[in-house]
Amino acid sequence: MSLDEYKRKRRFEATPEPPPKVEKKSQHRFVVQRHDATRLHYDFRLEMEGVLKSWAVPKGPSLDPADKRLAMQVEDHPVSYFDFEGTIPEGNYGAGTVMVWDVGTWDPLSPVPVNGEYVPGTEKEAAAMLAKGDLKFRLQGKRLAGDFALVHIKARRPGSKGNEWLLIKKKDDHVVAGFDIDAYETSVLTNRTMAQIAGDVGSAEWKSSRPASRGKVKAAWLADAIARADSKRKASRAESAKNPKEKKTKNSTRAARKVVLARTSTASTAPKGAAATSRKKKTSANSASSAVKALVGAAEKPMPTVIHPMLAMTVEKAFDNPDWLFEIKWDGYRAVAFVQDGQVRLVSRTQNDLTAQFRDLSSLPEFIKAERAILDGEIVALDEEGRPSFSLMQQRTGFQPGRRRLPGREGVQVVYYAFDLLYLDGVDLRRVALEQRKLLLQEIIKKSEVIHFSDHYPEKGLELLEAARQRELEGIVAKKRNSIYEEKRSRDWLKIKITQRQECVIGGYTPPEGSREYFGALVLGLYDAQRRLIHVGQVGTGFDHSTLKEMFARMQPLKTKENPFYGEIGGLKKVQFVRPELVAEIKFSEWTHETAEGGMKLRAPVFMGLREDKTAEECRLEEAIAS
Repeated sequence: MSLDEYKRKRRFEATPEPPPKVEKKSQHRFVVQRHDATRLHYDFRLEMEGVLKSWAVPKGPSLDPADKRLAMQVEDHPVSYFDFEGTIPEGNYGAGTVMVWDVGTWDPLSPVPVNGEYVPGTEKEAAAMLAKGDLKFRLQGKRLAGDFALVHIKARRPGSKGNEWLLIKKKDDHVVAGFDIDAYETSVLTNRTMAQIAGDVGSAEWKSSRPASRGKVKAAWLADAIARADSKRKASRAESAKNPKEKKTKNSTRAARKVVLARTSTASTAPKGAAATSRKKKTSANSASSAVKALVGAAEKPMPTVIHPMLAMTVEKAFDNPDWLFEIKWDGYRAVAFVQDGQVRLVSRTQNDLTAQFRDLSSLPEFIKAERAILDGEIVALDEEGRPSFSLMQQRTGFQPGRRRLPGREGVQVVYYAFDLLYLDGVDLRRVALEQRKLLLQEIIKKSEVIHFSDHYPEKGLELLEAARQRELEGIVAKKRNSIYEEKRSRDWLKIKITQRQECVIGGYTPPEGSREYFGALVLGLYDAQRRLIHVGQVGTGFDHSTLKEMFARMQPLKTKENPFYGEIGGLKKVQFVRPELVAEIKFSEWTHETAEGGMKLRAPVFMGLREDKTAEECRLEEAIAS
């Protein structure tokens, strides 16, 4: 591939953008950059054939299949443009502010479906699809995920250059009906807004392994940025030279595992008492470090301050496989726990600090046999039977969907379920195999009411899913035994959810928002014992453009000014009521707990279709909750 067009349009002595270079290998990454140039738009780029294949998307990508986004193909960009974030000065091509809106990886999908589903394709197939004008691919990003297609179209407008494409979201588990791109206003790399980037001269520094320009630098602020980049790069190289990575063999891995197992088996015979406990903790920390260093992938490094949690892909069916471990899927708040100097800092997957919100977990370091550690896990609220309940967590944090934030309920007990260990006493474990990380994690956790070890079950995914279903849990997670910890969504971790189904009466609909047409969500209800229609939530997912249109047409003859619901309807501002005659089948995860704010509600509802064989009167609240 050539970057001649990219080079022709730019003066690299006057812009912080990286110079052109075609890479020999592609890592199959993608980036979406929000670009406030002559017009605000989004640049969608796929790393392919040594460059970034690029499209300008005026309205930005969407997770709603109803949104067919125009995408204008532009010149290929160098791979080093991947994490460019800053300001292109006035007088240069594309002058304006650039923000990294999303990053991740992508996989081509074979153009030939298998059993009606698209499967991963090859590089050759991807090149052929791109040339043909119908590229199908799967994204694993921080904000975008699932299957997409880029389709070349023939434009009818005068003067067309033939570079018009459509970016289309395919139907899958990652669909978000009515997707609002403006709800995501910050960079996924720096958490800054466009205004903050535009006002920060340091943001002109593009993060790469080479200077931003070759030749005389005219702008003083650009020279400062380059100097800072060079300084950081030299410091990084010096640090790397001090700690060369050791070559480790499978034999050393086995030996290290034996050391860890031996320590686990002798822990119960340690002497008791305060002094003995202190000696034990100190000895444990020292020996843990020596054992960990022997593991393949372990590296002595300073303790990281930021971790972006590894995320799982969704699959529909459980399976048995000796290469995989299976865990319970905990339904709570994902949190990375940074333990240091007897203190804990809890950080959400979106990098929000949760420490003050969950003060009852402040004693967590007392139950970790380490001076410094980073754990990955879930903060869970437990019901009377010890089962995780997301609705109880909502009550604990004072959050009710569709309503203002309320005072939280401190009486709701929470526990931290730890399922991964990323750092231990000076050693970074993220590139160590999962099974060995979990082995170490289990060893350093002391039994308590504050933190629990999230156990795993080798090979038997089908049995664990059935056990989770019987316990009415959310689902399970499958993880490859040898998987490293990648700070992105990965197919090495898979989640299999257990869902419920319920027929609900349609009592109204909300107006559409953004680019969505016809309606926003269906307002749902069930009849109680007094034959009153009780609001149980609303559903806005599970629709494509066709079903939106069909449902809208079905509801028009039923429009009424009379509210068919009894009592609260969830604080919705605008509802077009309809006579309660249509019955919708809804897939959902659980019933929320009853509160004074409006009773039982469906959690994570998805529209599956209309039930012509059910009458509205058959949709009974007491039967639904009892089931």
